[in-house]
Amino acid sequence: MYTSHERVINTENHVHTKAKTEYKRILVPVSGTEADEEAMKLACRMAKKNKDKIWSVYVITIRRSLPLDAEIESEIRGAEAVLGHIEQVAEEQEYEAETDILQAREAGPAIIDDAIERKVDLIILGIEYKTRFGQFNMGDVTLYVLKHAPCAVILLQK
Repeated sequence: MYTSHERVINTENHVHTKAKTEYKRILVPVSGTEADEEAMKLACRMAKKNKDKIWSVYVITIRRSLPLDAEIESEIRGAEAVLGHIEQVAEEQEYEAETDILQAREAGPAIIDDAIERKVDLIILGIEYKTRFGQFNMGDVTLYVLKHAPCAVILLQK
C-alpha cells in the first residue's frame, strides 16, 4: 500500500502526522515518455480498489510570440497520440481515465492549475533519468510541480 503523510496541527500547536492511504482523485500529467506509461499503470493500481477518478493531461507549450489559443496542428496531433496511448494503457489495466489537452506558456503552472481545479488528492509524475552537466536533473516542470503542488506527489523514475 502506498502511504503519504499529512501534517496535522492540534490546538496545542503540537504537530502530528497522520497517514493518508486513499486518493480519490488522481492526476497523471504526460509528455510522451516511457515513464508516462508506468505512471498510468501505477495510478490504475492505486485507484482500482475504490474506483477512484483518474485524469491524464498533456500540456502543449505555446511560444510567447504566438497567441495562447493558437492551434498548432502538429503539436495537437502529437498530444492526441500520446493521450490515445495513455487511454489504451488504462484500458489494459481495466480502468478508464479521462484525458485532456492543455495549452499554456509553461507546463508546470498549467499542471498545478489543473490539479487545483480538479481538486486532486495525488499527482503521479513519470520522469526519465536525465543528466545535465554530469548530474541527475529532474527538469523545471518536475521541480515546479513538487514546489507548488496542492496535494501529494509521487515521482516515478523510469
